Amino acid sequence: MNARRLILPTVLILLAAAALGAWLYVRALQPQLELGVGYGARVACSCRYIGNRDLKDCRKDFEPGMEPIQLSENAATKTVTASVPLIASRSVRFDPLLGCQPAPLKR
Repeated sequence: MNARRLILPTVLILLAAAALGAWLYVRALQPQLELGVGYGARVACSCRYIGNRDLKDCRKDFEPGMEPIQLSENAATKTVTASVPLIASRSVRFDPLLGCQPAPLKR
């Protein structure tokens, strides 16, 4: 009977510790992920609007380790956004005179 009473608090403590560990891990990786999405958006914008390639084909230009980065585009504004959902996101807009320019950061 006493063992059953200890199971629920132990499970809750382990879940809280796992959640805290995951949060600390993501927080430690955030600067690297922000740099990666900025680079990914710039590369994908150049590939898409300067190289005239399909956005899906632009993933070939990514470095190893960039697999978690997702790409999307807004064809009307010629903007490419690279993101790691819920963690980091960066947009780059194509300008015919200046090339691919990063959008200002929103903090």
